[in-house]
Amino acid sequence: MGLAEGERRKDEKMNGVVYDMSPAPGYQHMIVNGNIYSAVKQGLKNSVCLVSMENLDFKYHPEINDDYLCPDLMIICDRKYLKGGAYSGIPKFVVETLSPSTAKRDKTEKKEIYEKAGVEEYWIVSPQGSVEIYYLKNGGYVLQESYMLQDDPEVEYYNAETLISLRGFPHIKMTLGEIFEGVES
Repeated sequence: MGLAEGERRKDEKMNGVVYDMSPAPGYQHMIVNGNIYSAVKQGLKNSVCLVSMENLDFKYHPEINDDYLCPDLMIICDRKYLKGGAYSGIPKFVVETLSPSTAKRDKTEKKEIYEKAGVEEYWIVSPQGSVEIYYLKNGGYVLQESYMLQDDPEVEYYNAETLISLRGFPHIKMTLGEIFEGVES
């Protein structure tokens, strides 16, 4: 069955290879992305920066080829690199939320691409309740924080109230509990 008029297949192109990103990930993926997006969007009010969610391609080396990724979330601040449905500047912040079909690429190839492109902060989030936060230091990513949500207050390692802020936007804060709110079915 073909695409309806105006409908776009979701894919990415790395090293000249197109990766089809269908079928769509589970609803938990969407909930997590929506929770993070809401906190970031609220924090960017009255800012020149924009946050996109799953709808803007990142052309990570447009001077070499037309490869692109479609990050789950991305903060961009230099609007002169926006053209159509693509951004060719350097995002300030990127989130990839894992799904069974993309988990390995998110943790390997895509992480390396974001690192080489100079993305200052990269989060790898699992809808099952984990967040890994990488900061760019001396041209390479360093795992700054690694969280696994424990939202039962009766358990010793309860951490749902742990506050996380973005390095480049320290006023944007969210708790682990807020990131995963509504995910459990």
